[in-house]
Amino acid sequence: MIIDCHNHPDWYGYNIERYMDNMKRYNIDKTWLLSWECPDDEYSPTYKKQVPDASLPDGPISFRRCVRYAEQYPDQFILGYAPDPRRPDAIDKLDHAIRLYGVRVYGEIKLRMMYDNPDAIRLFRFCGEKGLPVTVHIDYEFATGSTYPRPNWWYGGGIDSFERAVKACPDTYFLGHAPGFWAHISGDDQYDKVAYPTGKVQPGGKVGEMLRKYRNLYCDISAGSGARAFSRDPEFAREFILEFQDRILYGRDYFDNVHQEVLGSLHLPDDVLAKIYSGNALKLVPLS
Repeated sequence: MIIDCHNHPDWYGYNIERYMDNMKRYNIDKTWLLSWECPDDEYSPTYKKQVPDASLPDGPISFRRCVRYAEQYPDQFILGYAPDPRRPDAIDKLDHAIRLYGVRVYGEIKLRMMYDNPDAIRLFRFCGEKGLPVTVHIDYEFATGSTYPRPNWWYGGGIDSFERAVKACPDTYFLGHAPGFWAHISGDDQYDKVAYPTGKVQPGGKVGEMLRKYRNLYCDISAGSGARAFSRDPEFAREFILEFQDRILYGRDYFDNVHQEVLGSLHLPDDVLAKIYSGNALKLVPLS
């Protein structure tokens, strides 16, 4: 079985028909289908070409679209929903979605806020009570060469803010994701200078340190950030995966096959691949 732990409805022009064909093409049995609820002024206008609900209050990728997919193909999609913790009704909205639609994941949270602020911590602890893993997107602030409408697009406040949230919510499972997380697979200083660091991985990476320290932290390898973190230093990647094989989840955040190709190139044991492709996802979100 293969479970894609990170994707979105109507993302990059993939409507439901193209989506189902794509899952079949790459032998994906189930997908965690995640919303992205974010104020219109907190994401780059360049996204508006790819997101279906640009400028709408529940956009840029609404939970409504996730529900629509799951209603048509209930055996293929596991619902994720992440209302903005800064909204006073966030927990109520999430609780309603759990009871009414069977939401199983809180994700994706991708907001210009510190992930350890009190409102977020309160919501993350609620997720722990309800058994929902939390998928977080982290991006750093660094020079992009642009000045308008914002000089950069940071999310989450960096790895330290995320670590404080993980520590404050020991009964909640978190999945680290995106450039600001995977850059810390290495102990170098590239994480706040470029989106996709290159070169051999250096000792002392924060991701490894946190995985050893916090039993409630998992890794979502989706998007270019996860694929590049492994492909930049294949020898290190293989050892990393073997060490943390019980807490790494396969995901894509797109519709290509690069992550299966990267994993296939590392000559991993079949039992390890089985954990990454589905076993670890099923630990967090068992089949009902």
